[in-house]
Order: sequence, then structure tokens, then C-alpha cells
Amino acid sequence: MQAGDAPYDGFAETFAREAAVSAYNAHYDRPTVLGLIGDVNGLDILDAGCGPGLYLSELAARGARPVGIDQSADMVRLAAQRLGSLARLRQHDLTEPLTWADDEQFDIVLLTLVLHYLPDRVSTLRELARVLRPSGQIVISTSHPAADWLARGGSYFTSGFIEETWSNGMTHRYWHQPLQAWLDEFTAAGLTLDRLVEHQPLPSMARHHPAEHEKLACQPGFMAVRLSKRHPGT
Repeated sequence: MQAGDAPYDGFAETFAREAAVSAYNAHYDRPTVLGLIGDVNGLDILDAGCGPGLYLSELAARGARPVGIDQSADMVRLAAQRLGSLARLRQHDLTEPLTWADDEQFDIVLLTLVLHYLPDRVSTLRELARVLRPSGQIVISTSHPAADWLARGGSYFTSGFIEETWSNGMTHRYWHQPLQAWLDEFTAAGLTLDRLVEHQPLPSMARHHPAEHEKLACQPGFMAVRLSKRHPGT
């Protein structure tokens, strides 16, 4: 993909400023995902869809050897400014094979708030599993199916793309489906569910974003899963 082809090109700096402090990113998804990953010291980690490098910064500070990729040239540029030599970065579209990565290269693959944008999630997950070491983990966060249902109404059991326009003018197109369908896709990709976490807001969200905290303390917004490779015969 070339610069300008990715949805976040042109919106990257606005997103980076907001995500650094926002309710859903700073007080909700990042702490939940980093807690699910656990100790990363000395581990090789691929952040697939790294955005402006906010997760990469945390991982590098905790002793990981991170690699970040993103479809957006603008996001890669911002991540490079943030990380410097602390991470290796490249522009890459996740609908394409990771031809630059070796088999079993990474201990952890991180996919935060990205999977619901992809048209063929199973193929992407299979490719990410290829670069994962046998004892490694794929950690994913995505919109909670119940949150999507509450937002759009209708039947919980329908699946398809939803298209919205955010306040900054960016078109946001994402896939929704029931929980069983998400789990079926993980299985189809050769992955096993180790743990599923339904996000809970940090107490700090109540101080900085009280309205969001009141909502998210009562109903789900995101979920995160930790997956491992399913080995032959299992």
C-alpha cells in the first residue's frame, strides 16, 4: 500500500493525540491488553497494526524487542518518531503475507483493535500464526459483540460490516459478529483459546472521563483474547 491508501492516513496525528489520553485507549484497552500479555522482558514481539506506537513504547520499556507494522505510512512515521531505535518498523498491509518475516520468529503477536477491520480474518490469523513460535501467543483486542449489538440494534446473531463517520471526518468500517463466530474463526485459523477477558475501566477513567466510566462499568465495550497455536494431534 502506498501513502494515502490507508484509512488512517491524514488522520494519524489526530488519532495519536486522542489515543494517548482517551477513555477507550489509555484507560481501557492498553492496560487490559498489557495485563493479559504479562512479562515481556527479552521477548520478540510483533505489533501488527501498531498505529502511532503507543503499545510499542510500553513493550520496549518493559524489555521487549518489538517490531511494529501498520498499513498507514503516517502511522509508521509517528511510531518511528516516538520509538527511535527502540523498535523496528515497516509499512505493511495485513491482507498481504508477511514475506519479510521468518517462520516462528516471534514470541508474541499483538493485534489490538485491528482484526475487525480485516476482510479475511482467518487468513490473516493463519499468517500471523506462521511467524509465531510453538510456545508463543497471539493477543487480540476487538469490539465486544454485545457492544456492537447494543449500538446498532436488531438481531445479535447477524454478521456484517458497519460503516460510521467519526467526529474527525474519518470513515470507520468494521466487522461485527456474535461471540461464537469469533471463536469459530480462531479455531479455523489453527488457534486455541487460552483466555478471554472482558475489559473493565481503570479507576482513573472515572476521574478523567466520568461519563465513559459510568457506561463501561455497567456494559461491555471491548474484549481481549489470548490464543496459542494448536499443535498437530490436539
